[in-house]
Amino acid sequence: MIEKKEQKRIGITLNVNGRDYAVEVKPHWTLLQVLRDQLGLTGTKYGCGTGECGACTVLIDGKPMTSCLVLAASAEGRKITTIEGISNGGKLHPLQEAFIEEGAIQCGYCTPGMILTAKAFLERNPNPTEEEVRRAIDGNLCRCTGYVKIVKAILSASRKMKGK
Repeated sequence: MIEKKEQKRIGITLNVNGRDYAVEVKPHWTLLQVLRDQLGLTGTKYGCGTGECGACTVLIDGKPMTSCLVLAASAEGRKITTIEGISNGGKLHPLQEAFIEEGAIQCGYCTPGMILTAKAFLERNPNPTEEEVRRAIDGNLCRCTGYVKIVKAILSASRKMKGK
């Protein structure tokens, strides 16, 4: 009989939504697993597990990353933002407001990843064209919509964020 050796856990500190969390993880655990299972931040969704659908997108140092492909230990010392971290004192982020106003949320499964991808994009390009928005969200799949309302919401948010 082959005896399985229990993998040891390592202690790391993750900065998530501006707060430090000391957690113990196994070396093979993904950031997605830790966010959902240890920190209870379930806004980040498990989709495909291969980085293709975008449902698990978070911002790491301001850049959209699929958290199903990021080892939790490799995120130590980096700034992680989840959908739970973009509102300000209970006030929704303009992207969250626009998604609601434009009816861009159907089942909602892709929404956190879409919004975080759009947030990073609009910070780089505050005055995008429709085509640029479509290219920016290319890695985020939605099974419910034809993306029309999502694109419209992102364009609306870009105007709100500029005060127009």
